[in-house]
Amino acid sequence: MIISATPIIYGLIFVAVLLLVEGIYLLVFGKSISLNSKVNRRLEMLEKGTRREEVLEQLRKEATQHMQVRGIPLYSLLASKAQKANIAFSPKALIGVMALLCVVAFLGLSLGTDASLAVRSALAVLMGVGGVYLWVSGKASKRTSMAEEQLSDAVELMVRSLRVGHPLASAIQAVAKEVPDPLGTEFGIIADEAAYGRNVAEALREMAERMDMQDLRFLAVAVSIQQTSGGNLAEVLDGLSKVIRARFRLFRRVRAITAEPKWSGVFLSAFPIVILVIIQVVSPDYYDTVKDTPAFIPAALIVGGLLGANMLFMKIMTTIKV
Repeated sequence: MIISATPIIYGLIFVAVLLLVEGIYLLVFGKSISLNSKVNRRLEMLEKGTRREEVLEQLRKEATQHMQVRGIPLYSLLASKAQKANIAFSPKALIGVMALLCVVAFLGLSLGTDASLAVRSALAVLMGVGGVYLWVSGKASKRTSMAEEQLSDAVELMVRSLRVGHPLASAIQAVAKEVPDPLGTEFGIIADEAAYGRNVAEALREMAERMDMQDLRFLAVAVSIQQTSGGNLAEVLDGLSKVIRARFRLFRRVRAITAEPKWSGVFLSAFPIVILVIIQVVSPDYYDTVKDTPAFIPAALIVGGLLGANMLFMKIMTTIKV
């Protein structure tokens, strides 16, 4: 039995690419950027002695830089996810990281495999660009999930601050100090902008659009209505926090209900690919007798199309919109 290590080498190189981009990110911006710190990034920057206006300028630049360059070819596919993930790399730096990872992947493929130059080049580009895209997508999903989970607690903290007589700006400042990232830094930006004279409702609306969260839009609308029409904002936000918490429980219930069919879909979609990799590892010459026949390429394309249709169909079946 002949065992080929080539597919394993491909997988190890791709994993190394993902680890490398995460390592570069943490090396450049520090551990506070990883969303695992109890102290949000804005407070950590202030504690290091950075002036408040410099912190605000840097955080605002990071929050908006990716959507300002959506005209770069192909970068628009990554821009919205990079904005949701609040990737601190500038667009040029992120493209540079892609190029660096492509070079690293090419060197790894050159040292570990005997593939042709064209194959190594194509795989290196795929690993470099695809690795960054998967990394950014993972960051965006994690950040959005954490923000959704934190929002109800943040609104309740605002309610308690308002009920003891603090103004709205002070309530937002309390959230900025007490809540960790990602909402801690986002509300800190709003607090700093309010201190320099910006309308709080407008800043909340911009944050909601930037993070693409419906519950944040509700918060921005509530504050805007209270500013124009008056009323008891604490009571309005108290009701909003209950709605947000109920929506979050509903989403979790839906995720629990659809967990089994989703994993079934993942298994059914990944099974043929895993079997193909195992065949290539155990018996690399398995297809030698048929790969030169005229029907091999059309059959492979048909199988690939059916596999893609299966993935799409399983995704549609397991996606429930609430």
